[in-house]
Amino acid sequence: MGRPGRHRPPLPLHLHRQTGSEDVVVKVLYCGICHTDIHQAKNHLGASKYPMVPGHEVVGEVVEVGPEVTKHSVGDVVGVGVIVGCCRECRPCKANIEQYCNKRIWSYNDVYTDGRPTQGGFASTMVVDQKFVVKIPAGLAPEQAAPLLCAGVTVYSPLKHFGLTAPGLRGGILGLGGVGHMGVKVAKAMGHHVTVISSSSKKRAEAMDHLGADAYLVSSDADAMAAAADSLDYIIDTVPVHHPMEPYLALLKLDGKHVLLGVIGEPLSFVSPMVMLGRKSITGSFIGSVDEAEEVLKFCVDKGLTSQIEVVKMGYVNEALERLERNDVRYRFVVDVAGSNIEEAAAEAPSN
Repeated sequence: MGRPGRHRPPLPLHLHRQTGSEDVVVKVLYCGICHTDIHQAKNHLGASKYPMVPGHEVVGEVVEVGPEVTKHSVGDVVGVGVIVGCCRECRPCKANIEQYCNKRIWSYNDVYTDGRPTQGGFASTMVVDQKFVVKIPAGLAPEQAAPLLCAGVTVYSPLKHFGLTAPGLRGGILGLGGVGHMGVKVAKAMGHHVTVISSSSKKRAEAMDHLGADAYLVSSDADAMAAAADSLDYIIDTVPVHHPMEPYLALLKLDGKHVLLGVIGEPLSFVSPMVMLGRKSITGSFIGSVDEAEEVLKFCVDKGLTSQIEVVKMGYVNEALERLERNDVRYRFVVDVAGSNIEEAAAEAPSN
């Protein structure tokens, strides 16, 4: 992707490394668009390097494997998420939670061990170590699987880690975007009573009628928020912009957990009694491990869950990113990469 302010679509840069002994070459079929792609493309976090090929919810077909690959075969439909490398020696790596490795390598906007830049899924192919490639189970359409590799596993991982999987729990989903809508679906499938919390009532019908939420709270409705105080076991906070904490901490029961999932580049604040007087926790979680990605894919097949998506062609990526920034998508854009003429889209794109 060009520098911020330019409008060239992401190009399939031919900077991939040579196929190593444990590498899998993936022909990209579909790639989801995540809010993180906006952060990276627009340098919101101050670490973007250009040119950039975003995309980390990748589903494709294996077209080549290295001689030591045992997990995958040519013809397999597979997925690649946010991480494509780790040190394999630290405590997180040895515990198979490699997303917390301090030497993790991002799917894009990073540098691989051979010094080449990593490039994401808005491209025709990817070369990925077999460890970071998951098999898409039969019964799950590839375009539906793409958002599960980030949005799906991002909500599944903390629910599992913090012991929030038992039926009957009462959970809140703050923000109803790509991650939030999967939060509602996953939590409901676990048997939870789910309250969607949003800044306005405009998504009430979608949350209740289409996603199956049990309740809907408008955060600016002081009376409704007061009535819901001390009612939730957890809140999954998917909001990717600065927001106050106190109104939501008040909703938690004793020992309730507020789990931050949104990437926010400025400090959040709260008064300490909001946490102390209910022994509440503010914590965070980051995507999920390769093992958890495989688990959530199986979970979704077993429970009959799919992500709700809008499929677009590569030539529409810029508009899709702008719509995502306006929260104008229900609920995840997925790019039909294989069905797009990437070179033609690039040629037709304006240069400024």
